[in-house]
Amino acid sequence: MIERNRWTGRAIRGGGRVEQGDVVEIPTRTLVESMVREDSTIDAGELYSVANALGMSDQQVRLCIKRLVTEGQFVQDGRGRKAVLRASDGMRGGIEPELEYIRYMFAQDRGAAPWDGVWHVVAFAVPETARAARDAMRDSIVQLGGAAIQGGLYVSANDWSARLAATARELGVAQHISTMTSTDLRLGGIESAPELAARLWPLERLEAGHQRLYEVAEYRLRALRDRTLSPTELLTIEIELAAEFTRAMDPDPLLPPELLPQPWIGQRARAAVADCWAELAKRETPGSTRLFRVYSAAVREAIGERPTTRGSRGH
Repeated sequence: MIERNRWTGRAIRGGGRVEQGDVVEIPTRTLVESMVREDSTIDAGELYSVANALGMSDQQVRLCIKRLVTEGQFVQDGRGRKAVLRASDGMRGGIEPELEYIRYMFAQDRGAAPWDGVWHVVAFAVPETARAARDAMRDSIVQLGGAAIQGGLYVSANDWSARLAATARELGVAQHISTMTSTDLRLGGIESAPELAARLWPLERLEAGHQRLYEVAEYRLRALRDRTLSPTELLTIEIELAAEFTRAMDPDPLLPPELLPQPWIGQRARAAVADCWAELAKRETPGSTRLFRVYSAAVREAIGERPTTRGSRGH
């Protein structure tokens, strides 16, 4: 029996070796949270079908549902594949994106958010008595794309002042935070902005994540354009794209193109993802997931304002 790539239909060669863009690792909990529809419900039959398509067992899904119900994240009506799960108020999937974040990255890609040459710096000295708040503040700074210059001093190429201030207030450490801006940043004799970016942020690791995202998106794009896919296959693609997109973008500080090596694979990867979501939008159904709606709302803003991936420059 010849094993075939499930999206392209091509034979898998090399003793059953799976091609790099074919498989996306998705935690069971992430899958369940991603299946929530606009009416805050999950059809268990659809959930099990997608889980099976991703290589998960029914037992694996049942145990995850049980944990989520115990945690109060969902209420279950019925049993097995005929059950309906109802999400609690405020439940947000682990791979559901922030619209503002997606809008900004696509604006950068199409040249609508050029860098103004300003570095944004934050310093904090939270006392040991507030260690938990100090650690949370540090984590938030890193999540916002900050890179450490030295102990307690971080820099970003994007204006993060509003978010930093809100986080500091929420954690009760606003009095320990200082911010400034500069157009003259030098580290160890390095003053070129692209060289500073290469020193401060792990560009090679970011590049690898985006390369992986591009390969995953290209596989799904070919399937969407060349094959008639079942509702289960379409749902599977939605979740795989969202999971891989999150995996690539979570650590990305969204550096301006002016600071990145060109051509930058991140731009090409996002274009491929946008093309996939455009194809998925053509097949939109009344039961589409909340995840689909959120991504579509943001990505549609990029469609038509940038060229498609066909003919785009390679990495």
